[in-house]
Amino acid sequence: MRIVANIFILILIGFLAYLLYSSIREPISFGDEKAKREKAVVNKLKKVRTAQQFYKDVTGMFADDFDTLAQVLRTGDFYEVKVSGNPDDPDAEFELDTIYTPAYDTIQKLGWNLDSLKYVPYAEGVTFDIQADTIQYQQTKTAVVQVGVKREKFMGKYGDPRFSKYDKRYDPSTMLKFGDMNKPSVSGNWE
Repeated sequence: MRIVANIFILILIGFLAYLLYSSIREPISFGDEKAKREKAVVNKLKKVRTAQQFYKDVTGMFADDFDTLAQVLRTGDFYEVKVSGNPDDPDAEFELDTIYTPAYDTIQKLGWNLDSLKYVPYAEGVTFDIQADTIQYQQTKTAVVQVGVKREKFMGKYGDPRFSKYDKRYDPSTMLKFGDMNKPSVSGNWE
């Protein structure tokens, strides 16, 4: 009888040790996975933001879908105006020269694949939500853009609200994004 009681106590101790280990492991695993996944999404959003700024340099607006963004960056040109002489001197002659550079050359130097720019890391085919428009801001028409994704779409099993007990600021229904549809800003909410 004593052997049975000892075996039962050993099994109980093993079970309690496992419960203690899992209660410690889960918040650590969540924190590590959250940091890894959010970093990957932020890096992708930074690329999309740069691509949107390139698009705006070419067209004067922001793209409201990824297909148009990719098409313009493949076929559009950046232009630069070079000034020869001093335009501020009324007696001097000056000349303006416009130089066009294909936008795709810059994209190739960066090593980007324009077709995969729209896909959210860790989300298996999910694309970023993208919006662009022109608004009246301080009596001026200005282009605005917002690109992002809800955390629940790329956090996998950690996209459940119950994990907010490990990080009070974590809400899987909030977006990781840059830009704002109400004011001209391309700042990210991670900055």
